[in-house]
Amino acid sequence: MTFPLDPLPATPDNPRMRWKCVCAFDGREFRGWQSQADGSGVQDAVEKRLGEIFRRPVRVHGCSRTDTGVHARRYVFHFDAEWRHSKEALLAAFKSALPPSVLVFSARRAPESFHARFSSTGKRYVYYVYQGTPLPFESRYCVACPVRLDTESMAAAAAVLRGRNDFAAYSADGGDIKETTVRDLRRLEVIRTGRRIRFIAEADGFLYRMVRSLAGALIRTGEGKLSPGRVKELLDEKERTPEIPTAPPHGLFLDRVFYG
Repeated sequence: MTFPLDPLPATPDNPRMRWKCVCAFDGREFRGWQSQADGSGVQDAVEKRLGEIFRRPVRVHGCSRTDTGVHARRYVFHFDAEWRHSKEALLAAFKSALPPSVLVFSARRAPESFHARFSSTGKRYVYYVYQGTPLPFESRYCVACPVRLDTESMAAAAAVLRGRNDFAAYSADGGDIKETTVRDLRRLEVIRTGRRIRFIAEADGFLYRMVRSLAGALIRTGEGKLSPGRVKELLDEKERTPEIPTAPPHGLFLDRVFYG
């Protein structure tokens, strides 16, 4: 599908448009959302397609970074550009040439004050675990645990982590410098369905690799290698230790971003 794509000039009668978009992506093929020098970020694929649509470079602003191999169901980004056609036409233009591992499924006008990252009031992640050996196509999107996990102990550990705390012990070095490592972990839930277990984590924000660290601590608790009491002690000590592993990225999904 092709369109007459010459951009319109921004004038008082035709102000620059801000577009809020939501996409899903399979993180196995990318080095995270963030643009990479070798073009291997999801952002690179999106900006390449926008450059083709608008015939000029278009900068995209995402709601957050993601680690290499992490997936997303509802990742939010925004960009500024004049578009003469409907939002359905914009979605069709995205779909016609993006890689199959990326799908932009929502696009709508947003006020100029909207920012995908700075307007966010929270995020929700889901981490998937399978007890035993998952089917081959499932193994790409969950972490397999050969031993039976004690979900009652895991739920008890999740309970001591919930709330407004300093999560320095559950973050990893190498992320963006933050003024504070305090976050409000509004929800951390352990849900079992047969052999499948998922952790749902929702907070006003997350530190670098925080969700994967929480998942690693919960898995280790389920294996009997950490107690809920020790999980709380590590939280209070505010020091990262080898007792808290970083769970593999392929079990993690950015599930939702909250605004306003």
